[in-house]
Amino acid sequence: MATPTDWLAGARPRTLPAAVAPVLVGTGTAAYVDEPVWWKAALALVVSLALQVAVNYANDYSDGIRGTDDDRVGPMRLVGSGTASPRAVKTAAFLAFGVAALAGLVLAATTAWWLVAVGVLCVLAGWFYTGGSKPYGYLGLGEVMVFVFFGLVAVIGTTYVQTETFELLAVYGAVAIGSLTCAILVANNLRDIPTDTIAGKRTLAVVLGDERTRYFYALLVGAATVAVVAIAAASTWWCLLGLLFVLRILPAVRIVLGKAQGPALVPVLQLTGVAELVLAVLVAAPLLLA
Repeated sequence: MATPTDWLAGARPRTLPAAVAPVLVGTGTAAYVDEPVWWKAALALVVSLALQVAVNYANDYSDGIRGTDDDRVGPMRLVGSGTASPRAVKTAAFLAFGVAALAGLVLAATTAWWLVAVGVLCVLAGWFYTGGSKPYGYLGLGEVMVFVFFGLVAVIGTTYVQTETFELLAVYGAVAIGSLTCAILVANNLRDIPTDTIAGKRTLAVVLGDERTRYFYALLVGAATVAVVAIAAASTWWCLLGLLFVLRILPAVRIVLGKAQGPALVPVLQLTGVAELVLAVLVAAPLLLA
């Protein structure tokens, strides 16, 4: 039987900065163009965190029952290791989706009802990433989903529920956050190319191959850098402080471009997640103060 520690590990806490970062940037944007609505920002954070945990459990369940996680290089998975039953992990995923849906429903009721449709799309995207008979995560589309939902939707949506306007500044922030969230997934899939190939999981990394996936990771870091400059140009130049994220992510870039394999790539996920959080804080703070 899985212990609380096992369930915490299964929630993949190292990925949670990717859920916090878009809410920080979206709220900073709301503060700059109008004013923040803190209780809505808090609900947006609940939605983002719950969706991230739900996707992690759903991925654990779906990959586990397919046997994709039978021979893992990375951290333990609940179903693949036999620590928890598939049914229990599936239930945990649905509970987390439920928490996200409830918080999202409150935001929709107090902002605009069409946001319910956006929420439904988020839940469907989270489940069918590795779930269903033809998961799009097995077709090389995982990075697209991450960029759209944990970048564009998360940042622009956080701003919208507070200002009820669409802001170009939020788009720049979404590109910065979406790029680094994608980079986390790219690093994960780069590490898993050998096992995913054997299991028939055709991720973008498997499609691109080892070398081009490494360059793609560096390209995403570059895109985030350019996006920070765009944010500063559209708001306050103090947002250039966000470029300090480069200091945190450079070790990860060196590891990736240095041809590291297998377990040696595991630290890249944490380094990229921390760098994303640093970027979000150092961009959001000047926007809030301005």
